[in-house]
Amino acid sequence: MLKVGYIGLGLMGKSIARNIMKAGFPLVVHNRSQGAVEELVGEGAAAAGTPAEVASQVDVIFTNLPDTPDVEKVILGTNGIIQAARAGLIWVDNSTIKPAAARHLAAVLGERGVLSLDAPVSGGDIGARDGTLAIMVGGPGEALEKVMPVFMAMGKTITHVGEAGAGQIAKAANQIMTAAQMVAMGELLIFAQKAGADPRKVVKAIQGGAAQCWTLDVKPARLFNGNRAPGFKSYMQAKDLNIVMDTAREYGIPLPSATLDAQLFGAMVQMGLGEQDNSAVIAIFEAMAGVHLAETEQG
Repeated sequence: MLKVGYIGLGLMGKSIARNIMKAGFPLVVHNRSQGAVEELVGEGAAAAGTPAEVASQVDVIFTNLPDTPDVEKVILGTNGIIQAARAGLIWVDNSTIKPAAARHLAAVLGERGVLSLDAPVSGGDIGARDGTLAIMVGGPGEALEKVMPVFMAMGKTITHVGEAGAGQIAKAANQIMTAAQMVAMGELLIFAQKAGADPRKVVKAIQGGAAQCWTLDVKPARLFNGNRAPGFKSYMQAKDLNIVMDTAREYGIPLPSATLDAQLFGAMVQMGLGEQDNSAVIAIFEAMAGVHLAETEQG
């Protein structure tokens, strides 16, 4: 049985770590704030004071952190994972970071004999809780084979996309589509309401056709109930789109629609709405249209 470490117990990380533990894997956890650590220790996990301390005790060490600099600090910084790196250790990153950074960190750890998998996830807090995440994996197949039993406790779709960085490229592509769907949904709901139709009934009418998607199946009901709590925070969506744009510039890729979506989510953050769900991008269109989405009864 693999002994697993998990660093980063945020909205999704805590649920992922809990599912790993529920599947029977001995778990060592570390987090900057201690509330989530204490919660998981109460359920049977062990606590470690530093990333290096986690790495020294486990076979596989996961990170799930907000942004590229956070991951770099946990890997390379004082008391970082690299301080306890050894041949045979596997590092798995569930964070969403720049593909170039994933490749660089994999190379640095590889010099110490560590195998690395960039394995960002999609499915939001619901998928993390239910163990139904989509996991996009870059890195060596031998590492994936060893970690697969842990992945199966976390998600229902595990795809080996390619070598180091390929998982992060897939996640960036995922975020292009996710942002586009959230923006389109916000537009269509305000369009329907201001043009004189019940948005709830419009959603019901189009869900069975070509517009059907996960976003339209899941998010409108939350919005109609006045619920804009995350899910997936808008400032994280904005951060991910910045990764998309940085990577697009690096490779000379034209992304006109994603560029606009990045501006819209950036505007949300500037409006102080970054802690709300990414579906709350509808607030931009409410402000522009001078209406607020009606919280209507089921019709």
